[in-house]
Amino acid sequence: MTVQPQLTKNQDLVFGVLKRSEGPLSAYVILDRLRDHGFRAPLQVYRALDKLLEKGLVHRLESLNAFVACAHSGESCCDHGIVAFAICNACGHVMEFHDHAVDHRLGDWTRTHGFKAEKTTIEIRGLCAACAA
Repeated sequence: MTVQPQLTKNQDLVFGVLKRSEGPLSAYVILDRLRDHGFRAPLQVYRALDKLLEKGLVHRLESLNAFVACAHSGESCCDHGIVAFAICNACGHVMEFHDHAVDHRLGDWTRTHGFKAEKTTIEIRGLCAACAA
């Protein structure tokens, strides 16, 4: 079991907003939700998000420019390999998943080509089962 890293007050507040959210949130939506907790500037949110990303507790969805809490309920995602997301274009639902076959295949490719990957995010956009029905 992974122990959750120590969080500052602002990191804990931002992480809490993302954990309670039904879907991905932009930094500005997070700021609006935390105004009553003393947040006044986007920089406060971005600093907290940067540290939470570093700790593997949240993920940035590049295609949405938004953030979600890691699906591993408080654990860091750092040891789970490549993180992938299925994002529904209709309802906005985001499903986080890992596929070890994809991890291995991409790892093989980077080694073969001498490429030093720094970050890998896979986003699949489409319709979830409920919206496709």
